[in-house]
Amino acid sequence: MSPKKNNADKMVPSEDGMVDMSDREQQIYEGGIQKFNRLGWKRLTIVLIVEAVALGTLSIPATFAKLGMVAGVICCVGIGLIAVYTSYIIGQVKVKFPHISDYPEAGRQMFGRWGYEILYVMLALELLLSAGSHCLTGTIAFANITESNICSVIFGVVSAIILLIFAIPPSFSEMAILGYIDFVSIIIAVGITIIGTGVQASDSTGLAAVDWSAWPKEGLTFSEAFIALSNIIFAYSFALCQFSFMDEMHTPTDFPKSVWALGLAEIFIYTITGALVYAFVGQDVQSPALLSAGHLLSRVAFGIALPVIFISGSINTVVLGRLIHGRIFKSSNIRFVNTKMGWVTWLALIVVLTILEFVVAEVIPFFDDLLSIISSLFVSGFTFYFPAIMWFMFIREGSYFEKKNLLLTVINSIIFAIGLIVLVAGTYASIVDIIKSYDNGTVGGVFSCKST
Repeated sequence: MSPKKNNADKMVPSEDGMVDMSDREQQIYEGGIQKFNRLGWKRLTIVLIVEAVALGTLSIPATFAKLGMVAGVICCVGIGLIAVYTSYIIGQVKVKFPHISDYPEAGRQMFGRWGYEILYVMLALELLLSAGSHCLTGTIAFANITESNICSVIFGVVSAIILLIFAIPPSFSEMAILGYIDFVSIIIAVGITIIGTGVQASDSTGLAAVDWSAWPKEGLTFSEAFIALSNIIFAYSFALCQFSFMDEMHTPTDFPKSVWALGLAEIFIYTITGALVYAFVGQDVQSPALLSAGHLLSRVAFGIALPVIFISGSINTVVLGRLIHGRIFKSSNIRFVNTKMGWVTWLALIVVLTILEFVVAEVIPFFDDLLSIISSLFVSGFTFYFPAIMWFMFIREGSYFEKKNLLLTVINSIIFAIGLIVLVAGTYASIVDIIKSYDNGTVGGVFSCKST
């Protein structure tokens, strides 16, 4: 922009160096900086919970039914600890390079301009698909709660509108306020599901007669096993937004408190939910898990889970919106969304993104496979192989084979390999299962009034 020249002009930093700003522009700039610099470690924990503890929880019990109790518990705990470690690496990188405002900027730091562009597209698609999966879950929830014959596309439209409303606040510190409602919502909904399925098992055949197994289900195929594993990986996908969230922290060095608080909470919630619901329901457990609570209780659970479905979904829209809006207006005060033009452009952008999310929900109408696609194509990188690369490039000091680096060299090499295996094998398994679902006629057509 062209600054007004007067005696009150001040010099402020920009990407192109120091620029002049009038008093009015200076106020907008300082207000914007203050608006996006209010996140402490407690609120960071909450927004990470909002982004992470949602659909993952609802998919875990069905993965236990495929993998068995032993492998299910091992995978929940093991992948959770890996996610905590890679998230810690991301936090270290952000502290070491404060200018990294999001994952694509980390890509630029690693690989230059092409790294930025590739990670930008990957993150945008991941956030779009994740928000679309929340729109799909909202459609399933409304169909289950109302038990009406209304076309499911209508429920999809309603879900998209609610996602849009919750995505209006552009600041993560503002989203954190909704996060408290979000967290209570999922805890109560999961609690109802656990209690309901436990009571049902006791009243019907008795807990001893439930057909759960410590080992993988008989006849488990490669694609089924990997989709189950991918759904657990999706549940621990909080690392992809961590750069964006930490960019609003007033004390970024406090990040380990948030990472450990979230990681341990997730491991506990996922493991307990998966193990107990599977033990109470057995091989017939459904996905999302709330469908397994019985006729009445599943409707109640879905009603209570509506906040987590839409608040957690909307934060993906906010992150994606901030990514695009910040890039378009990177050299303008419009990026702060504290002026009329800032709000007009922000609202227009999230409307467009919400429409795209609705399209995703209608074009990919299968819950488990959609989560698996997201995990395989994108979370495999953001949670596994990219953080491993960052350790080798930015965190490691000295030779790989020095005593202080040897163990971490092995660990990060294994994590890098896991990420590549999930990328290739998970994508293959998802495609195979989607083709099988269409061949068997178990999913409806695109934009059809299908039964959800």
